[in-house]
Amino acid sequence: MKNQLVRFDWALKKLLRNKANFEILEGFLSELLKLDVKIEKILESESNKEAGDDKHNRVDLLTEIGSCELVLIKLQVEGQFDYFHRMLYGSSKLITDYMTAGFAYKEVKKVISVNIVYFDLGQGEDYVYRGITEFTGIHKHDLLHLSEFQKSKLPELQNISTIFPEYYILKVNEFNDYAKDTLDEWIYFLKNSEIKDEFKAKGIHKASEELDILKLSKEERREYERYIDDWRVGESSIQTSWMKGHDKGREEGREEGREEGRLEVARRLIESGMSAEEAAEVAGVDVELLRGRL
Repeated sequence: MKNQLVRFDWALKKLLRNKANFEILEGFLSELLKLDVKIEKILESESNKEAGDDKHNRVDLLTEIGSCELVLIKLQVEGQFDYFHRMLYGSSKLITDYMTAGFAYKEVKKVISVNIVYFDLGQGEDYVYRGITEFTGIHKHDLLHLSEFQKSKLPELQNISTIFPEYYILKVNEFNDYAKDTLDEWIYFLKNSEIKDEFKAKGIHKASEELDILKLSKEERREYERYIDDWRVGESSIQTSWMKGHDKGREEGREEGREEGRLEVARRLIESGMSAEEAAEVAGVDVELLRGRL
């Protein structure tokens, strides 16, 4: 029997901020970024404080990794039409929050924005997307690179895109549950709260050990159960709202169809010789609406 594991969103809120569990986040980020990630610390900012009215919808966690880059992990459950704007706002705010007055521009910290979403964001066929900033010539279509002078003054930079925020989007619900590589193993866990024995991704077996529900203290388990209850209530509310809207739209569609049917009857009565007023009265439609459709 497989261990029952806590949901990753709750783990982000409660367990993964503990230094003893950094190995789990390091493993996840290493597989995503294709780097050997070492987390230095969990940082506090307005972006990763829990909102009282947002118990299960979103979680933010801000870390600093060994290369002094800021990594913002954002997990969002409910759909948000302007989520791309929120991604931009979050990374931009981090840049200004961690820019000390008087520092040179070259001291701006690199921001990596990792977005784990459980809704259909944008339109695309993949389930993992990466976004970087590059400058391409509009006439010669060449890629703009650092000059030799800039390279000598900024030897730590490989290219211009390194300076700008880097974005990752993991569309968890689009994953087909077939783990082709070690990153997929993490996405499988994000989607199913389950880790298979054969998985080999960095940090994932540490997650299997530390995120086991049976290893929670009594207080942690009660807290987790309350969290799941809140989550279920939220999911039920979302589904109920959707079904009500769907039923209302369907009823409005039926009424619209009936109206069109009555107008068609009125048009045929007019073709048979009736006046618009007479046809409207017989068919039961507004005469002005009928005239507008003739």
